[in-house]
Amino acid sequence: MAKAKLADEEKRKFNKENLQKLFGIFRFMLPYKTKFVVGFIFLIFSSFLLLAFPYVAGKLIDVATGNQTWYFNEIHLIALSLVAILFIQSILSFFRVYLFAQVSERAMSDVRKSLFSRILFLPVSFFDKTRTGELMSRISSDVTLLQTTFSTTLAEVTRQLVTLVVGIGIIFFTTPSLSLFMLGTFPVLIVIAMFFGKKIKKLSKNTQEELAKSTTIIEETLQAIATVKTFTNELFEIARFKKSQDVVVGKAIETAKYRGGLISFIIFALFGGMVGIMWYGAHLLQNGDMLSGELMSFFFYTAFIGGSIAGLGDMYGQVQRAIGASERILELHGEAQEQEAELVEGKIELSGNLTFTDVRFTYPSRDEMEVIKGVSFELKKGEKIALVGSSGAGKSTLIQLLMRLYPLDSGVIKVDDKDINEYNLSAFRKNIGIVPQEVILFGGSIKENIGYGNTNADFEAIKVAAQKANALEFIESFPEGFETLVGERGVKLSGGQRQRIAIARAILKDPSILILDEATSSLDAKSEKAVQDALDELMKNRTTIIIAHRLATIRKADRIYVLEGGEIVESGNHDELSSKNEGVYENLIKLQFSEN
Repeated sequence: MAKAKLADEEKRKFNKENLQKLFGIFRFMLPYKTKFVVGFIFLIFSSFLLLAFPYVAGKLIDVATGNQTWYFNEIHLIALSLVAILFIQSILSFFRVYLFAQVSERAMSDVRKSLFSRILFLPVSFFDKTRTGELMSRISSDVTLLQTTFSTTLAEVTRQLVTLVVGIGIIFFTTPSLSLFMLGTFPVLIVIAMFFGKKIKKLSKNTQEELAKSTTIIEETLQAIATVKTFTNELFEIARFKKSQDVVVGKAIETAKYRGGLISFIIFALFGGMVGIMWYGAHLLQNGDMLSGELMSFFFYTAFIGGSIAGLGDMYGQVQRAIGASERILELHGEAQEQEAELVEGKIELSGNLTFTDVRFTYPSRDEMEVIKGVSFELKKGEKIALVGSSGAGKSTLIQLLMRLYPLDSGVIKVDDKDINEYNLSAFRKNIGIVPQEVILFGGSIKENIGYGNTNADFEAIKVAAQKANALEFIESFPEGFETLVGERGVKLSGGQRQRIAIARAILKDPSILILDEATSSLDAKSEKAVQDALDELMKNRTTIIIAHRLATIRKADRIYVLEGGEIVESGNHDELSSKNEGVYENLIKLQFSEN
């Protein structure tokens, strides 16, 4: 995927279409357009004012040598004029930088907010095919690149263009013969600069791509740090990161080689050209065809023009990278979001009557294999059913379909006799609570993690939820109580404690439909009893779906559905299914007891 994207970037041309992609980001600057326009006006005025400096400096020499009179015939007044030009230009530059910084900082903050919001509302199928590190790179690296473009590069490109165009116009007007001689050196300079610029653009993009891969390695390793340490693969991950960094360094050094070549050529060509211009200018001066002040002004303008050409070559590469960054950001904005992604306040009240009718489903990333094959069952308000079967039978997939994480291929799921797709997505999901096997907590406090179930709940409600989840005792045993930080992913708490935090969170959410996904499978006997008691409290008067491998936890279920290969092969209560000779459920029981 990365190689394909890189190939696309290499083929990207610096044309109207790609510039429009960059300007597509300008809509985020519209709220700050007044400051941007004022800053741009300061930029234009400061650029023009700086171009007046060589002209006045030349007049200083002419007046000093007595070759010409001017508005000021005293050299100290002309010198003060030069100082005034520099002072006013510096004031204009300050406000330009300050205003552009305000616009770019606020606009790029809006881009990050918009991008993060967009990502959160993308469907789960998008995250199945996209790596987290790549998304992080788009929010951080790509936006930072755009920020530099709008705060610095845009101003520099404008300044260099003004300097180039106006500077050439001035020297052609004041010293036409010497200007024609000087411009004879331009074609070679431009052709070589374009060659280096194109090569630098390609290598810079390669470097950026490799850097994104390197960032992904860091992100993946830190997310799975416990696994890394369990398998003692620290050295393996270090070697993997070193290898990636070596590639980044290699690409960056190769890029630097061409940058160095470009700069060396510019220096040689610029100063070599200036030697030729000095020779020809001296010839004109000797013959009385030019004043010494005019020659000095010409040298100043030539230096400005040469610097502008060199700067534009480097800016060309920077604008190319910005186009790539804007394209990647706009790609995310173009991704289809989940249906009715808008949030709603509060939640609709559902009874919890649930019906699956001939549900079929295939994962988009594995479209050659049907995972759910015509599953049908019914669940009344307050009932408890269990889904059992071997790994890969489709139990968790059914839950994902119920939560509308994926669209059905065919069939229908109804809640309270209404197709789940007819409900507002946000309001519907607020009626479903889940206690997973692997509880993921945020790195904040216990209070914040329980409160995640209902961000509008007050502390008293959070405390009551913790009490019902049998979590209050261990929470209050901590010195900081509810303000105790759980650490990243909840690593500072035991498995049983994390489960009870998750149960308290579900209690606070107060869902109509409850899903228990292997909620006690990884706990010791003591923790399991505490968690099971909390689950019994949570399940009261709620429609509950239990997924379990440990069959002892589902004996009290009203019905048990046995899945195999994405189909329901048996159904009934525990006593009915366990009494079937050679039945799938009965074999699962035998297998589990034999393992114990």
